[in-house]
Amino acid sequence: MPEHVSILQLIGVAVLVLATVIWVVGLIRLLRRDRFEVAARRHGDTLRAIPHQRQSGPVAESVELTPEEHAAFAGLVRQFSDSRRP
Repeated sequence: MPEHVSILQLIGVAVLVLATVIWVVGLIRLLRRDRFEVAARRHGDTLRAIPHQRQSGPVAESVELTPEEHAAFAGLVRQFSDSRRP
């Protein structure tokens, strides 16, 4: 150890070297992950554990309302639309 260098300067250099090593390792991991994601998109590879997703939604269901139910529903719609007006 050189005599003209203080212990604080040596600690400072060690901290800078450690920070640089951590930064380089993080950068390498980030670049590798991005390269893997780009390659996966390019080749169309998908995760095999995830099942194929449907492109459309579920089948629409409908229920015929009786005239009384239709009138009650219309009354609810009027009631809600009236309560929204200031």
